[in-house]
Amino acid sequence: MPAAPPLALTTDLATAHGELADLRAIMPAGDWVALRTLADSQPPAARTELVWYASSLPGATVLAQRQVDADPTDGLAAALLGSCLIAAAWQVRTSARAQHVSREQFREFHRVLRGAERMLIDAVAYQPADPALWVCRLITARGLQLGQAEARRRYDRLAECDPHHLPGQLTYLQQICPKWGGSFDEMHSFAREAMLAAPDGAAQGSLVAQAYVEHLLDLAAKQRDDYRKDPRVRAELGEAAARSVLHPAFDQQYGWINAVSRFALVFSLLGDHAAAAPHFAAVGNLVSEDVWGYFGDPVQTFDEFRRKAVAKGGWR
Repeated sequence: MPAAPPLALTTDLATAHGELADLRAIMPAGDWVALRTLADSQPPAARTELVWYASSLPGATVLAQRQVDADPTDGLAAALLGSCLIAAAWQVRTSARAQHVSREQFREFHRVLRGAERMLIDAVAYQPADPALWVCRLITARGLQLGQAEARRRYDRLAECDPHHLPGQLTYLQQICPKWGGSFDEMHSFAREAMLAAPDGAAQGSLVAQAYVEHLLDLAAKQRDDYRKDPRVRAELGEAAARSVLHPAFDQQYGWINAVSRFALVFSLLGDHAAAAPHFAAVGNLVSEDVWGYFGDPVQTFDEFRRKAVAKGGWR
């Protein structure tokens, strides 16, 4: 029998995560009870991720605002509304570096974020142990430029709720990148410490991969070439993969596609396509826009790097 043709690449991760398909069915109906049942059935990190996904769906802002107005103590509603407002603010600002954002864009960006921040302050007073709220407040702290000390205070409050909350750790990692006022040393140290503190097989090893992605993308071309040749980089990434996505205890909980994809991306950026190959094989045809969206068209970028992994890594 001839081999089946490969599946077409897709950014629709609902093919692997049925929760996303469930959310798409729930949101148009505005069924708050069903949304709460789904969200609260998830582990804390998955719940936060689902809240962010829900915020991208039509009707989310209206539904969340209605529920917050009806019950200001509802942490899930506040987290959803906060996520919606943050997304709206960043849509105004765009992902461009600050020098390419106009004064008018910044004014509107800060106005929307200040509204989100005021609402979230009230929300955490009611629900101080809700990790999704603290993740939102980490993002508003970054956007409003409240400083590293305040961001760390908020991260520490998050860690009290859930010490291995990957969405929050990834959010804080952005805060301590050089582009947001941190440093490479701080960024790499945080990623490694979070990985070592987590159980074997946890996805926290992908923090190390993300830190190296951020580092590589911040370097000039000549510096990047030198960095690729540093054996310590490959060694640390190999250890991180072994402790997380390649560990026997790693399972396909919500978020696993992003975790594996970060290793496929970082090894591809390093030019180590053989090392990237098993990670491409693991995700199959699933293209994470969060991971591969750094370079314009995520599907095209994924496809180009995957072809090199097939050629160099002996994987089919």
